Amino acid sequence: MTPTRGRRALQVRRAGGAYQGAFEAVFAILIGVGFGYWADASFDTSPWGLLVGLALGFSAFVLRLVRLAREMQALADEEERTPGER
Repeated sequence: MTPTRGRRALQVRRAGGAYQGAFEAVFAILIGVGFGYWADASFDTSPWGLLVGLALGFSAFVLRLVRLAREMQALADEEERTPGER
């Protein structure tokens, strides 16, 4: 693989990982809110289920963003180590 092709492959991999992470993070909040809403409807605990679901979804969102940042940093470090055109 040529240096330019290798560099391009890393950029594509990084962009794909960013989109995947963003979708996972947003869906974490939506799923948490959905479960909270369901709990409120099932157990008549409004608004506590929704609030707990939102908090759990937001926590999962933040955790996913932290992991995504670490992955992106690792890819950036790998890109720096890859010899290529500067």
